[in-house]
Amino acid sequence: MAGWNADTAAGPLGAGTITLVEGSSFCISSANGDIFPEYPHGVFHEDTRILSRWNLTVNGQPLEPLAAKTKEPYRALFVGRVPRPGGYADSPLIVERLREVGTGILEQITVWNYSPSAAECLIALRVESDFADLFEVKEARAQRRWDETRQLDGDSLSIRASWQDIRKGVVVSAGGADVAHEGPTYRVVVPPHGQWNTVLSVLPTVNSTGPATPFVHPHEDELSPRDRRRQEWVAKIPVLQMGNRSIEQTLRRSYDDLGALRIEDPAHQDRVMVAAGAPWFMTLFGRDSLWASLMALPVDPSLALGTIQTLADRQGAVVDPMSEEEPGKILHEVRLGVSSGLALGGKSAYYGSVDATPLFVALLGEVSRWGFAPDTMAALLPHADRALDWIRDYGDRDGDGFVEYQRLNDRGLINQGWKDSWDGINFADGTLAKPPIALCEVQAYVFSAYMARSWMAYDAGDVALAAECRDRAARLKQRFNEEFWLPDRGYYAVALDGRKQPVDACASNMGQCLLFGLIDEEKAPQVAERLMSPEMFSGWGVRTLASDMGAYNPASYHNGSVWPHDNAIIAAGLLRYGFVEQAQRISTALLEAAEYTEGRLPELFCGFSREHFDEPVPYPTACSPQAWAATTPILLVKSLMGYYPDVALGGLWMDPVLPKSYGDLHITNAPMAGGRITIDISGSAATVQGLPEGMEFRLGTRPWATDLVAQAKLRRKT
Repeated sequence: MAGWNADTAAGPLGAGTITLVEGSSFCISSANGDIFPEYPHGVFHEDTRILSRWNLTVNGQPLEPLAAKTKEPYRALFVGRVPRPGGYADSPLIVERLREVGTGILEQITVWNYSPSAAECLIALRVESDFADLFEVKEARAQRRWDETRQLDGDSLSIRASWQDIRKGVVVSAGGADVAHEGPTYRVVVPPHGQWNTVLSVLPTVNSTGPATPFVHPHEDELSPRDRRRQEWVAKIPVLQMGNRSIEQTLRRSYDDLGALRIEDPAHQDRVMVAAGAPWFMTLFGRDSLWASLMALPVDPSLALGTIQTLADRQGAVVDPMSEEEPGKILHEVRLGVSSGLALGGKSAYYGSVDATPLFVALLGEVSRWGFAPDTMAALLPHADRALDWIRDYGDRDGDGFVEYQRLNDRGLINQGWKDSWDGINFADGTLAKPPIALCEVQAYVFSAYMARSWMAYDAGDVALAAECRDRAARLKQRFNEEFWLPDRGYYAVALDGRKQPVDACASNMGQCLLFGLIDEEKAPQVAERLMSPEMFSGWGVRTLASDMGAYNPASYHNGSVWPHDNAIIAAGLLRYGFVEQAQRISTALLEAAEYTEGRLPELFCGFSREHFDEPVPYPTACSPQAWAATTPILLVKSLMGYYPDVALGGLWMDPVLPKSYGDLHITNAPMAGGRITIDISGSAATVQGLPEGMEFRLGTRPWATDLVAQAKLRRKT
């Protein structure tokens, strides 16, 4: 039986939908720019729909859509024409709507008249604001009835609403318009072969009184605040040129989307993080934000640090069964303006994630190697230790050495790993696994967390803690390879269920274990072979579930689909174990798939075979842009470059294995330990210029944390 919020996939947005994002705000509209409350459309700010209807008519007619172009992630141009009465096919009136998203929206409307005669036009906008929270819209479960008042003030319309003790509002500013309670109207005459235009804005109110910071409309030769923010982002990230122009375009699109998905910590506005994705997850997510910022390290390492610091500030402190908060636990998601009670756990922060906590420590270990100030890293170590305490005291309640999950109330997620749909974990025959569930990849994250903390402890001279974490990791690896390995199948179980029985479905989860070094060397070839088998590899990527499993469905969310981020992690893991050709096949397939979506990989696509469909089949409700999909091309190319620094060890390592079809790679302005470096790769040859003082370029593989811990142990023995 499906439980509360069981379907973690978003609902359908409708054909031709355009999504714009900027920070924690986003806009979803139809192809002609209109917004309808009966669809999951709207302008959203801090998880509240501040605009639920925005319908433009000219002489009583809605616009017939002609084209819609996303110019930047936060700006789009909609072009439509006004239907002509009397059955005429063509119309002389063309309307452009240039929309920009920020705290609200700014919209410039231009009417072009291609007739030799002047055109009288009644231009009207119908406006509604239902102030539904994101979950109400996403799940089509809006139930509240707000007490609404509308106030006219010159050329502005204020809509205010109250529900219980909550007050919200929005201000529509329409210079030169006749403003009524339904919205602004303009009565204009557009000259022959001429144009007319106006600018409107919609902004939320602050404390239900005055509007937020005005949405300034810059002059033609000026940049908007969104453009300035983007320009600052472009100035600080790498500039790349690649022989394969399609891959270059995909990487640049990834950079652009990553820039738009950045959000600020309200308590520390100098601290920037990564939101999980549009449209429904424009907020901090533990697992998603950690993974995306890890994958984005070569582009902007500060995103990973900001994400870790913000999650550390919100680390669990008490036991709360409703929100599933526990001491030391890292949250699953934060919701800023949700007030309907539909949020997971019923509160603004929900902690029902089994993997965010070990990932937090693992990412801290990797970030510590990118050259941040020692005192900055030292301040985070107590949070890492609290996270390890959670793993021991709450994550492994039965003391068997594995971290499991079981939701604490019926308003939480049933499955609490990255495959968090209600039916995401199942046996080979399709039977659902019953909790407590120990996922294979979660054990890999825990192993990596122990190893990362062990090395950081050795580095700080805390030999006792280093040895404790090292020994815990060693025991976990041994037990994992005993309990999860299915020798008669030649692959690892996706999980152990509540009876400690292996959940024997062949799933992609085991591929993530490769990246963290949890898999025994002698078993890795069978894992690689199974991942690249026809049942698992669709030709566009590795499926989440093999096609010969009972629950397989190529058009499901987690049972046969292809997730780009999952594949990028698997490819990096294959390279760790020396499976170069397999990693190249996965990378090339995904980058070719991106060509069908203008360089932007979606959250997921269907798992149909490439032989069956010669282009990737979209998953209807996939988020786009989505953070770990946007960072997938970055991780793919970084992995094939073998690009890993360790500033404390004084080195930048590269071991390039880029396929010939990618061409030569030239990167400038790449961030490295407070400086900027230039990278050139041609075939297996690489050169680096501009390394900070004390760092050397080394061709080869950077030591993993497991290697460093082993070396430190040997040094102590000698």
